[in-house]
Amino acid sequence: MSTATATLVPTRAASAPFPLVRHAAVLAGRSVKKMIRTPEQFIDVTLQPILFIVTFVYLFGGAISGSTHDYLQFVLPGLMAQTVLFSTISIGVNLNTDIKEGVFDRFRSLPIPRSAPLVGAVAAEGIRYTTSILVTLGFGYVIGYRATTSFWSVLAGCALVLLVAWALCWISVFLGMVLRESGSVQGIGFLALFPLTFGSSMFVDPDTMPGWLQAWVNVNPVTHLTDAVRGLFTGGAEASDIVVTLGMAGAIIAVFAPLAVRAYRRKA
Repeated sequence: MSTATATLVPTRAASAPFPLVRHAAVLAGRSVKKMIRTPEQFIDVTLQPILFIVTFVYLFGGAISGSTHDYLQFVLPGLMAQTVLFSTISIGVNLNTDIKEGVFDRFRSLPIPRSAPLVGAVAAEGIRYTTSILVTLGFGYVIGYRATTSFWSVLAGCALVLLVAWALCWISVFLGMVLRESGSVQGIGFLALFPLTFGSSMFVDPDTMPGWLQAWVNVNPVTHLTDAVRGLFTGGAEASDIVVTLGMAGAIIAVFAPLAVRAYRRKA
């Protein structure tokens, strides 16, 4: 009986299609359950978007646009992109901590593909990014924001932000694997994102900036992301902005996903 069982289990495991996808999905579900049981992990994607909206709209909106309502229509797509991009840092911090605490040593003893825990963790991050998008749009609508395009156009804008966030999280994963301390991951992540987000068209019209700063803003990929989302929400989206954003996301994934996986295999 034991012999028959021993031969049956490997056969079933070997015949299972796409073992990496299957095991990564199971581990992604584990990560989601962990998030639900520790809701403080959602603070940065629930309270932070609201704080950013209140701060920029009600403190700076009147000075920049002369009307908080008009500024809300302009700035909310950018704030949505900013809060989601900043939330990508946490996965690198968490993975760095898990590696040091030996969590992945336990995964290594399981009969699963070596990269499954990493892929599952990245997939589960979509829950946090989606939460940030929904909170930003929901609170924006409560205080008066209104998209002027179709539901599908708004959905496309949200999907574009989600894609870029998933791409950037691979950079965060790579930093989490190569840096020794989780605090270093957070510090370098914020240091890199600040000039990309604030040095863009998120908060003000680039035409009001000095020439040397406009040169940076015009080539900044976050500017193209912001303009693409703003256009998809309120009309006038430029195909070039969407293409540049998609190309940026694809290039980041193509470069940093393999680097992150290689660094993970060396460390985990």
